[in-house]
Amino acid sequence: MPYAFSAEEVLRIAERIERNGSAFYRRAAAATADEALRSKLLDLAQMEEGHQRTFAALRDGLAEPERKQATADPEGEAAGYLAALANSSVFDERLDPTQLVDEAATPADLLQTAIRLEKDSILFYIGLRDLLGHAARDRIEEILSEEVGHVALLRSELPTSC
Repeated sequence: MPYAFSAEEVLRIAERIERNGSAFYRRAAAATADEALRSKLLDLAQMEEGHQRTFAALRDGLAEPERKQATADPEGEAAGYLAALANSSVFDERLDPTQLVDEAATPADLLQTAIRLEKDSILFYIGLRDLLGHAARDRIEEILSEEVGHVALLRSELPTSC
């Protein structure tokens, strides 16, 4: 089944992902007793806010025809990624991302949840990169690189038994 997303729609979704990520990290920081981990989580929240601003700027920079035009995806692969992720916790608007913090039984659970959310957003941004034109590709590549770095940072905080 073919899916069509406008550039404006996918950038709004990206902004929401980053807003949810920031809220998640801020709540996680507030729930963490470890001062060094709290500082890293707050840094991650700030990075997510920067990504949100980047996606908002990309969306604001779209010409009117680009805003409504379906993205170019002749094989339907990139749009398929986006559609497959639409029901994940990254996108579920009914889910309060901070609730995921409260559901984590241990700091390791919290870190595993954060890693899963980062991986979901990476998958989305891969699809986004392939859907949007070359003008946005470099910015999305930068964000992808940073999100991969977030996973590495979070993994480094996990106990070695995980």
